Amino acid sequence: QVNLVESGGGLVQAGGSLRLSCAASGRTFSRYAMAWFRQAPGKEREFVATITWSTGTTYHGNSVKGRFTISRDNAENTVYLQMNDLKPEDTAVYYCAARFGAGLTSPDDYDYWGQGTQVTVSS
Repeated sequence: QVNLVESGGGLVQAGGSLRLSCAASGRTFSRYAMAWFRQAPGKEREFVATITWSTGTTYHGNSVKGRFTISRDNAENTVYLQMNDLKPEDTAVYYCAARFGAGLTSPDDYDYWGQGTQVTVSS
C-alpha cells in the first residue's frame, strides 16, 4: 500500500518560514511525480507545486512562485516544500500527493494522498 505522511506544519507569523516534509513508502517511485496541494475551509483544493522523482523537474503554482520551493531526497523517499515569506492567505491544510507519470496540476489526476498538515499564518 502506498503511504504518504506529511509533517512540519504549524503556526507562524507573516513573513516567516516553514518546511513541510512528505515521507513516501510502499512502492518504487522512480517513475512517479509528487505534488503539494492545499485546501482552506470552504475552498477548493489548490495546486501548489509538483516534482518528478527521476529528473527533479519542478513546477510551482503562480500564487507561490518565488516564495515556495519543492524538492526531493530520493534516498529517503521524501519530498519537501520550503515555504518562505509566508502570508495569511497561505493558511490551509497542505496535502502531499503522488501519481504515476508526469506532474500535473489537477487534484483529480493524483491517486495517492497523505493525511494533510495544518499551516496557519498569522498577521
